Amino acid sequence: MAELKIDFNHPATIAFYLPQFHPIPENDQWWGKGFTEWTNVGKAKPLFPGHYQPHVPADLGYYDLRVPETREQQAEMARQYGIDGFCYWHYWFGNGKQLLERPFNEVLESGRPDFPFCLGWANHSWKIKTWSNEGKFDKLLIEQKYPGVQDCKDHFKFVLKAFLDNRYLKIDGKPIFLIWEPESIPKEIDYVKIWREEARLNGLKGIVFIGFTFYQNKIDYIYKLGYDHVVYDAIKDVVEMNKTKKFIKQIIRKFFNIPILINYSDYQKEVLNVVTLKEALPCVIPNFDHTPRSGKYGLILKSSPLHFKNFLIKIKTYLKAGKLTTPIIFIKSWNEWGEGNHLEPDLKYSKSYLESLKEGLGD
Repeated sequence: MAELKIDFNHPATIAFYLPQFHPIPENDQWWGKGFTEWTNVGKAKPLFPGHYQPHVPADLGYYDLRVPETREQQAEMARQYGIDGFCYWHYWFGNGKQLLERPFNEVLESGRPDFPFCLGWANHSWKIKTWSNEGKFDKLLIEQKYPGVQDCKDHFKFVLKAFLDNRYLKIDGKPIFLIWEPESIPKEIDYVKIWREEARLNGLKGIVFIGFTFYQNKIDYIYKLGYDHVVYDAIKDVVEMNKTKKFIKQIIRKFFNIPILINYSDYQKEVLNVVTLKEALPCVIPNFDHTPRSGKYGLILKSSPLHFKNFLIKIKTYLKAGKLTTPIIFIKSWNEWGEGNHLEPDLKYSKSYLESLKEGLGD
């Protein structure tokens, strides 16, 4: 059993893992033959002086997640630098429809890599702006549906095999399951209640439900839905704050087609304020640059390995001081290259972000 240790001196770290790096028929149809996340990453260009683009992968190269050796290398690297497990994004659009399921299914079936994991249900529709460099367009590609209670139970049945895997991350013997948009699930389908009953019927001790949100004003509501924890990512709240505080700068940037820029210090401060006030789990972003997907409509977090390291040190200080209630940190992300949001090494920083992770949370 991959029991997640609750230790305020050594917070557990779970990194979100994107399975987008292999071709699928749907992406071939929408974007052209062979499209993967690397398509946008490779053609990214700097949009202003000093803008770091493109991000070129170093140690692992432009990998294909259908290759088992790549998945082994990722796990070994994550283990070496202090990641306790991956949270694989999982797509269930209703009526059994999935996308990008192959990498995780192969991890599950093969038993390799021998590295802890949990699942995060990315329960959102896919739209053109998700993957394109024209972020203003919003055409629907595939809709997230909630057909009813039976589909909810079918979803549980599919996930149960993962829950029973010895590598699956658990707290007090209960598997962790994260949901991206808890508030989007219709009230008449009480996923939390239904799955907990299904867990009992299948001999599980329960399920630790974790909700995800970008907005502090949704945290209390998610807890009321029955979730055990809420992961808070402050980046969208900070964007809204900056729009209000720096209106003139935003107008100038829009005029010159410069993406939205936010300071790491503003982002860090908002995370710490909210997770302390709302008793949420911190989502820590090492870096962020959405311009490979969205171009001038993108968002950039001005970061460095030192910013990341100091943020982790601050979180550890808060935990030891009792300001945070649960020593679990979610890191976004291990490999979101299209968002310039990755711990995996690139040519500019090499392993600096990984080293900052190890140093920031070490003794």
